[in-house]
Amino acid sequence: MIDYFLVFLGAAIPWIELGLVIPLGIISGLNPITVIIVGFVGNMVTVLALIIGYDKFKLWLVKRNEGKEKKESKRSARARELWDKYGLPGMLMLGPILIGTHIAAFIGMTLGASKVKTLVWSTISIAAWAIIFGVVTSLGFDFFVRE
Repeated sequence: MIDYFLVFLGAAIPWIELGLVIPLGIISGLNPITVIIVGFVGNMVTVLALIIGYDKFKLWLVKRNEGKEKKESKRSARARELWDKYGLPGMLMLGPILIGTHIAAFIGMTLGASKVKTLVWSTISIAAWAIIFGVVTSLGFDFFVRE
């Protein structure tokens, strides 16, 4: 039981997330289907918290930057280019392998995506990548273990 809690916790932590936790859980001998589900739920819990709490964070950031001249950074400019090229669905679908689900959701909302659309596309993305990481790890592990 503690092993599955660690999968949940690892999936909830930004930058560790699904791409590391699900393969490690499966390779360590845990049930692949349970690992996929627990990893999905762990990642969704923190992404959902980020989406719900975004308005409060944005308000805090506006107050913090009052009176300061804001210049767009190179990173912000790059994020805007990606947004313009791929939109919210592309950013959130590529997020788990490029920048992480939390950062992708945050950037999407910063660039004007609604909470509902961010939640829907985050759910689709996290579910798809959890399944992909789980299936590929299970099949790859079975491939190397066969005698």
